Amino acid sequence: MDGFFAGIEQLALVRGLKASFVAYPIVNALHIMSIGSLLTSVWLMDLRILGAFRSLPQAAFIVLLRRIALTAFAGALVTGSLLFSVRASEYAAMPIFLAKMTLILLAGANFLVFMRRAKGGDEPGGGAMAVLAVLSLVLWTSVLFAGRFIGFLG
Repeated sequence: MDGFFAGIEQLALVRGLKASFVAYPIVNALHIMSIGSLLTSVWLMDLRILGAFRSLPQAAFIVLLRRIALTAFAGALVTGSLLFSVRASEYAAMPIFLAKMTLILLAGANFLVFMRRAKGGDEPGGGAMAVLAVLSLVLWTSVLFAGRFIGFLG
């Protein structure tokens, strides 16, 4: 497996990213922007499900924020993959990185359960949906903290 990650680090795109004075900071900034957009949209969506912002129509608000969250997640996925590729061997061996990936998978599974229940007619804000919203808040916030620890433990 070490050879696989070392191979990633030797890809031409990755070597170019490492060598560029400008590219890596731009990718890093775009990753931070994506994470900020993702967490903001998730927090606002989950808080609306939990009863905040009652003056805003819930269905339209959630549809808008879901689109923003999915777009931001895609941006975080692309930029995060690029950042990972620069030190793939090192990051893949870090327990905190593996914890972050696990948290992202759990948050994604929580989102899929939310979507399935919403399609089944469950009213956002109901008991099960509120539990999913709280779980979402905890998981995505934990992803953020795990990601920050990677920078300080690596």
